[in-house]
Amino acid sequence: MRPENKRRVVITGCGAVTPIGIGKEEFWKALERGENGADFITLFDTEKHATKIAAEVKNFNPENWLDKKEVRRTDRVLHFVTAAADLAVKDSGLDIEKLDRNMFGVYVGSGEGGISTIEDNFRALYEKGSNRVSPFMVPMMITNMPAAYTAIRFGAKGPNMAVVTACASSINSMGEACNCIIRGDADVILTGGAEAAVTPLATAGFAALKALSNRNDDPKAASRPFDLGRDGFVIGEGAGILVFEEYEHAKARGAHIYAEVSGYGLSCDAHHITAPDPDGDGAYRAMEMAVRKAGWKAEEIDLINAHGTSTPLNDKMETLAIKRLMGERAKDVMVHSTKSMIGHALGAAGAIETIAVIMAMETGVVHPTINQITADPDCDLNTVPNKAVKAKVERAIINNFGFGGHNGVLAIERRKD
Repeated sequence: MRPENKRRVVITGCGAVTPIGIGKEEFWKALERGENGADFITLFDTEKHATKIAAEVKNFNPENWLDKKEVRRTDRVLHFVTAAADLAVKDSGLDIEKLDRNMFGVYVGSGEGGISTIEDNFRALYEKGSNRVSPFMVPMMITNMPAAYTAIRFGAKGPNMAVVTACASSINSMGEACNCIIRGDADVILTGGAEAAVTPLATAGFAALKALSNRNDDPKAASRPFDLGRDGFVIGEGAGILVFEEYEHAKARGAHIYAEVSGYGLSCDAHHITAPDPDGDGAYRAMEMAVRKAGWKAEEIDLINAHGTSTPLNDKMETLAIKRLMGERAKDVMVHSTKSMIGHALGAAGAIETIAVIMAMETGVVHPTINQITADPDCDLNTVPNKAVKAKVERAIINNFGFGGHNGVLAIERRKD
């Protein structure tokens, strides 16, 4: 049960920049249809690359949010986070001028930060000399800049944090933002994640790890979480920003409340720098903590938005962890993967996927896990295969797990006064 005097945290705004749509409505309609954002890479020449496919953000013009000069001196990751933050604030109906700026914070994570800036300036250094390195290189590349840049844009002078826990970065950002509001250190926080790592170096690095799918001949079939034929993830990009707000603050201004953040769990596998604990113990402990802090019983969960990367090790491990959490209900509870359509957006994944869950709560529709072709006996879950289903979603958890063994889980529910 929730303590009577505990400050409550609700979600009042969503902003999404994804490979299948910009803005929550466009993103959601594509999810319902089962659209696939994976395709051949256009952002760089892949002739000498082993991996030639990715889920790129399409039809995105940064000049819709920034002037030309600012676009030139900022990294693509800042273009994404700016757009997502603007969309989230607009969606929330917040009047920024009326906010107490000292109680207005930003918690935004990123796994790679401004990696394209690093690559461009490394090339300039070795091809043209040190005097050709941009004076904007450092502020464009550092991983805290999506959080800092967002705060500057909105004049948010409250708590500010850039969480970097690889692919768990945005879940951990949102969880820590929730704790910050509960403590009373902020009333409103823009939180989530941003990533723009479809670059030559990042793509080559993940390919060298054998983490990426090799289906260069069929990009639409490459991301297939929980399917027997999965062979790696499809690298993605984008941003998800949500407005987290103290409940009484949101209620006083008549805000539309999408959901309440009820629990947050985190743990570490302490096992390997890239491989998950094969028993799924760390993932289980993070899920169990989130559910326990929410005051739920596991059997009350309606939907699990899985990490679901489409890698052989992750999906098998996550299945074991879910079975341990859910017991006899493991094969009945809906467990879907947004990554089947948008690829793996790394440090932005959890925030984008949280928006997908919120929209399921809003619409009564659960999006599918696409590319479910051959059932894997090691992943015998209800993955909502290939077609969206109508279902009432009251309680859900969102899983994200990152290299190094970082595990983050957010528990959200439809608001009940």
